[in-house]
Formats: sequence, structure tokens, C-alpha cells
Amino acid sequence: MRHRASSAAVPLDLRTRLETARLDTLALLRALDQSLIPVPHLPHAALRHLYELDADCAEALWALDQPAGALDVRTMVRDTLRSLDHLLAARAAVHARIPTPSRVAAFESSIRAELDPGEAYNDVPGHFPQNR
Repeated sequence: MRHRASSAAVPLDLRTRLETARLDTLALLRALDQSLIPVPHLPHAALRHLYELDADCAEALWALDQPAGALDVRTMVRDTLRSLDHLLAARAAVHARIPTPSRVAAFESSIRAELDPGEAYNDVPGHFPQNR
């Protein structure tokens, strides 16, 4: 059984917030893909920022499963909460810079409703759902 980072510094809802944020971002990215927006019309800088924030969330999910004392939990939580605070605005920036925002939003909504919650752990190293 895996020991997990535990500390009073970790908000009780942090894992849920991270999972939700990653699924929301995944839905947007898949919607952009399905919308067939030509590459020159994609907001590359906004997408790069979104990818960076999503990577922060994936790293935080990984960190939550590390042994207690292995990481500086306070710093991880501080940085993670900062990334979560910026994520909504980052997704909005992507929406604001695409040529067909209503079409993407429609795709995004239907994709999000169908996502498996386990997909929040895509690209999270060493994650095994049975160990949660």
C-alpha cells in the first residue's frame, strides 16, 4: 500500500479540485481538436500557458501520492493553488482567441460529460487507480 503525503497544509478538496481542473482542460483540448480549427488560427501562446498549468496539476496529483515527508508540502500546495487560480482564466483566454468559440463550447460540453474520471490521471507517473 502506498503512503501518501499528508499534512494539515493540504486542503481536503485539493485532489477533487485537481481532478476537475484536469478533466475540464482535457475536454477543451479535445473540443479544439474536433473543431478542426486550422493551426494558424489556434491561440498558441494561450494554449502553451494552459498546457503548463495542466502539467502543474498533473504534478500535484503525483505529489499527493508521495510518502509523507518526501516533499515540501507547503510549497507544493502554495504553487498548486496558484496554478488552479490561473486555470479558469487560461481556459477563458483560449476561448476568447479561437475563431469559433460557440462551436468549441458545444463540443467541450458534450465531451466533458462523457469523460471517465480516471482520465484526470493521464500522464501522471506511477498512478494506479486501485491504490487510491
